[in-house]
Amino acid sequence: MSLLDRNALVDGVRLAYRDRGEGEPVVFVHGTPSYSHEWRHVVPAVEAAGHRVITYDLLGYGDSERPLARDTSVGAQTDLLLALLDELGVEHPTLITHDIGGAIGQRVAVLHPGTARRLMLIDTVSYDSWPSQTWQEIIRTRLDSYASMSADEFEAMMTRQLTMTVADESVMTGDELRAFLAPHRTALGRTSFFEHQVRHYDSRWTEELTDRLGEVAIPVRIVWGRADRWQPVAYAERLAEDIPGASLVVVDGAGHFLMEDDPARLTREVLDFLAGP
Repeated sequence: MSLLDRNALVDGVRLAYRDRGEGEPVVFVHGTPSYSHEWRHVVPAVEAAGHRVITYDLLGYGDSERPLARDTSVGAQTDLLLALLDELGVEHPTLITHDIGGAIGQRVAVLHPGTARRLMLIDTVSYDSWPSQTWQEIIRTRLDSYASMSADEFEAMMTRQLTMTVADESVMTGDELRAFLAPHRTALGRTSFFEHQVRHYDSRWTEELTDRLGEVAIPVRIVWGRADRWQPVAYAERLAEDIPGASLVVVDGAGHFLMEDDPARLTREVLDFLAGP
């Protein structure tokens, strides 16, 4: 069952979202290869704590529209987030971000100061940390051939990818694995993965922020799985050094999808962060 139950038309495209509560606003921004489903263990507790919580699927992901000719890069997704906040009348939210969602959060904090109240970065891409060398080579030389693989080959590849996101691989099996595979199990879903996600993996969106992270003037908490196989904890430490006043929490026994390996710990970190100044 989808976490989301509403749709908004933003800059001519449809974004699926959820909007609950009336307190201080909190916006959850997911990563890749994922969608809002990853927040299912965290969002209800934040809603119950008295916050207005907005959760949505990025354009080209999950239940949102997948227009094949539309730019879905991190830069374009940042603009769409700002437009969604305006459409929903949300001012000064706390951004809870993961993976490429963290790149969007960094761009908001640096390029649109005064927009966000606080920023949490969870196992985020940053600097030159993405895409992996394997994906760089695929994007550069054989993305079209990859995009034409059979449904069985594609599902096997996605299963390998998703299994790497957790420290405890038994977490990403059965119904949980099927839920993460669900948006990609149609022909459009497979095409969308390559056109809306992989084709737009580009570190320039974070590298151009490197020398400006010192300008971030809002509270930032960095939360990282120590066993993250995609974004090594050294990047978390670098972010903590470069962002003024940022705090760093490293969680043992958790991987890139911290919200799958240890949802209770992540929920506590989010609520504690929201309780701060």
